[in-house]
Amino acid sequence: MRLSVIGCGYLGAVHAAAMASIGHDVVGIDVDEQKVATLARGEAPFFEPGLAEILTEGIASGRLRFTTDMAEAHGADVHFVGVGTPQQKDSHAADLSYVNGAFDALIPYLRPGDIVAGKSTVPVGTAADLAERVHPTGATLVWNPEFLREGWAVQDTIDPDRLVAGVPSTRSGVPTKDGDRAAGILREVYHPAIAKQTPFIVTDYATAELVKVAANAFLATKISFINAMAEIAEVTGADVTQLADAIGHDARIGRRFLGAGIGFGGGCLPKDIRAFAARAEELGRGESISFLREIDAINLRRRDRAVQLVVEALDGSVFEKKITVLGAAFKPHSDDIRDSPALDVAVQLRGLGASVTVTDPAAIENAKRVHPQLSYVEDRDEALRGADAVIVVTEWDEYRRELAPEHAATLVEGRIIVDGRNCLDSAAWRAAGWTYYGMGRP
Repeated sequence: MRLSVIGCGYLGAVHAAAMASIGHDVVGIDVDEQKVATLARGEAPFFEPGLAEILTEGIASGRLRFTTDMAEAHGADVHFVGVGTPQQKDSHAADLSYVNGAFDALIPYLRPGDIVAGKSTVPVGTAADLAERVHPTGATLVWNPEFLREGWAVQDTIDPDRLVAGVPSTRSGVPTKDGDRAAGILREVYHPAIAKQTPFIVTDYATAELVKVAANAFLATKISFINAMAEIAEVTGADVTQLADAIGHDARIGRRFLGAGIGFGGGCLPKDIRAFAARAEELGRGESISFLREIDAINLRRRDRAVQLVVEALDGSVFEKKITVLGAAFKPHSDDIRDSPALDVAVQLRGLGASVTVTDPAAIENAKRVHPQLSYVEDRDEALRGADAVIVVTEWDEYRRELAPEHAATLVEGRIIVDGRNCLDSAAWRAAGWTYYGMGRP
């Protein structure tokens, strides 16, 4: 099929390349000339495992191209819109200006029978408003939320765990004739996943919008729950990692996302739960998800706690102490530093007078642009040299598996390690002569 992808940021670039890799003819469209030029050369503008390979393959095959000209969308059967919805500068609500701008630019090129598939994370009610703008063209709007994990985005696009299509429906939730047709076309788009019996859920617009934000809210809640337990563990002497293991054996709870540490960050969870809470207030149901405010607060407190542990480890002051921060990205397998807990910790430590050195396998250049006041070293061992204390804030394999405590001990000045992700073998580090501090651990 012929597809257009409007917006070639993280979501759009991955989606365009992945769709080309399964056989579609895809044009990616973005207003950023530099980004388009980079993608057109087959280069990924951000770090995402596997993306560069499918970009190169798609461009070489002729099935994938990128442009800044929206007119190139004309003639596509399905138009995916995947632009960003950042948090507004003056509130917690989502900024829909990029979504509205993308639809304004696309609508003149739509034909009767076209499908417009929204993939951006939007407040519930947005799709219904956009459908009224699309309808006069004879095209049909569907809402097809994404469920990508950074670091696994290519896999999650080609082989998703579920597909959701919000389509035009009656008041009782039954798809209209146009809705049935649109769902059928999306099934064709995702034919490899459909052939594997991937669940394909057809619903109304509002439910499709809520599926995405509800999923993110639940994950954020689970992470902050175990971090709240870490706060209790710290004043009782309990071990939150053993607690998580024990309750994780309950099939109703599960162990995933019960890793206590410095909490979540990135471009999705923090801004999405804030926007969800803001939208609930607009709908007059703020009390229904008021707990999300506390989820956000717990998450931010854990960053402060990590800083406090470093200060305590250094006898109450980090002034003029050399501290090595292992990690800058908000998670491993990514160079994304948006709302990164790692960088937040690094900036706080520097604000207390410490000499902070940050290292990361992928995110240094991005971090430099946002926080040039920090010192950055690409080589891990060089970053460790002479440190009075070390803190792990992004659980890259280079730190949690490949860094031997005996080797690290030969590089540092002080054998103090703060495990901000509870990802290290505490016994091994202590056996090598280190003073080990975990999050919610004795």
